[in-house]
Amino acid sequence: MHSELSSHSEPCAPEADPVEPSRRSCLTAILRMAGMRPTRQRLDLADRLIGRDRHVTAEELYVETAEAGHELSLATVYNTLRQFQSSGLVRELAFEGMRSVFDTDTSHHHHFYLTEESRIIDISADRLSVTDLPGIPDGYEVNRVEVVVRLRRKGH
Repeated sequence: MHSELSSHSEPCAPEADPVEPSRRSCLTAILRMAGMRPTRQRLDLADRLIGRDRHVTAEELYVETAEAGHELSLATVYNTLRQFQSSGLVRELAFEGMRSVFDTDTSHHHHFYLTEESRIIDISADRLSVTDLPGIPDGYEVNRVEVVVRLRRKGH
């Protein structure tokens, strides 16, 4: 992980479910630093995301939490992901129209999207450069460039 908030040392290392007390303390601190109250639901979702290299949908997180015996509504998962996004803890990527995938790596990077598998692979920012962007309107500057390279198997 390249995110500043998730680059903690040993006490914040990912642990198996249930959340270890030292990891819970780190997640609590991270949520508070991000301006959020560390509720049980937020801590549970933070444990599944922060410090883990994942591209995940809200639906996948909802199923994971349900299978682990945690009661969360899909709306709560969506709302929490939006809060995490607003606080810079995850990044939202849009694929296949309106399908949102949340990326736990908030560093500057790009993506390969394997269309037949609906799988996402990170591309390091230093491996791809975009230069000479045409037609930037007057009064605007480039804030960030995100490239998605869609791949399919040859012959399809």
